[in-house]
Amino acid sequence: MPILKAGYKMTTPKNDGFYMPAEYAPHAATIMIWCERSGSWIYGGRDARPVFAEVIKHISAGEKVYVAVSEKGEKSAYEYLEREIKNGAVELVTIKTDDCWARDMAPTFVTDGNTTVRGVDWAFNAWGGDYDGLYKNYKNDDAFAAEFCKKTGYACYSARPFVLEGGSIASNGKGTVITTEECLLSNGRNPDLTKAKIEEKLKEYLGAERVIWLPYGVEGDETNGHVDNICAFVAEDTVVLGWTDEDGEQKQRCLADLRVLEEEGLTVIKMPFPEKPVTITQYELEGYEYEDGEDERELGEKLAASYVNFYISNAAVLVPQFGDKNDETALKILKEFFKDRKVYPFYAKALLAGGGNIHCLTQQIPK
Repeated sequence: MPILKAGYKMTTPKNDGFYMPAEYAPHAATIMIWCERSGSWIYGGRDARPVFAEVIKHISAGEKVYVAVSEKGEKSAYEYLEREIKNGAVELVTIKTDDCWARDMAPTFVTDGNTTVRGVDWAFNAWGGDYDGLYKNYKNDDAFAAEFCKKTGYACYSARPFVLEGGSIASNGKGTVITTEECLLSNGRNPDLTKAKIEEKLKEYLGAERVIWLPYGVEGDETNGHVDNICAFVAEDTVVLGWTDEDGEQKQRCLADLRVLEEEGLTVIKMPFPEKPVTITQYELEGYEYEDGEDERELGEKLAASYVNFYISNAAVLVPQFGDKNDETALKILKEFFKDRKVYPFYAKALLAGGGNIHCLTQQIPK
């Protein structure tokens, strides 16, 4: 646990010698939040909770998992994770939230590369606030990062009022961060800041030297194009990029992103999207219960399914599957890069119906 020496004053991560490591660097733990929101998780979480538990168990085989949970949801979480809680692999942390997207509302963690890890607390406004946010009441989610650091003993930098979600950034831990213009320049984030000012903020709070701006994320992504659905580092100078050869809007997006990545000197591995669209069914549609002002699903709505939304833990790489012919291709690609970890597939429709996938639901704490 980080301990501040008497008289020490935190400034910014970069000024203090801290940076965001790559996801594939060793972890001390992973943060997840138990699913409870009825507007996201159909039938009161009935379908999603077994998948959450499966994911948590595989991550906890190689690192501790903090599971944030409300007092109301604590009983359910304990029922699914009793053995892991009893043996110390999982620790429940009682914090009230509005939803459970840990990637976007938990702290982003930075390290000095030696003995100290600290959190970064960004402002969170439900992916767009009054402009195009997905729900109106996000006060608890906005407070989550600082509250988690307080409860677990991590010193925390405040980057407020700068709005940022963890799913909108990817780091190689060697000075390079990737993001998308579609997301970070959207009117619902930081409309008063120029692109140059936003880049300056990323460098200051992530300890980066270079920011690569991809033009686009995945077509129809309700996060305004988070990078973690389209592009991810698998090595210092190598990324996987979501890809389609089918003519249309998404192909043009992929081509534009590819041009930028190659101009920046990165090796790009094309990761196909599922061949068939993944959509909302009548069964799922009937399972949502919305709050006033919450974004609502529609029958046949196409979801932003992507294999790039995988998560790298110490012991395993967790890869979403969609019952599609390209499922196996995604696994094969990742097995080539992570031979020291088990590449674990799981059927992820229950998570995608909630609005995201495994990477969206996890946040690593570096070792």
